[in-house]
Amino acid sequence: MKRALFPGSFDPFTVGHLDIVERGVKIFDEIVIGIGKNSEKKYMFSLEQRLAFINTCFEHNTRITVAAYDGLTIDFCREIEAEFILRGVQQW
Repeated sequence: MKRALFPGSFDPFTVGHLDIVERGVKIFDEIVIGIGKNSEKKYMFSLEQRLAFINTCFEHNTRITVAAYDGLTIDFCREIEAEFILRGVQQW
């Protein structure tokens, strides 16, 4: 199984983010949208609001999950056994 992590703060989650995930799901078996926590950053939306909004966007697709994480992105990749990091997908 090919699992990818799409990391970011997603404050807010944009149409561009949505597009990347929708393209990525054609390449990977599973995508985890990882919302990184940074206590020093000022956010427009709370973590709970961002989690709820993104979950609503993908509630129809069981291959896409959303999770919050602390610490380094690579450590979270190991924790969820993601071998890929999704940052963008070029359409040819």
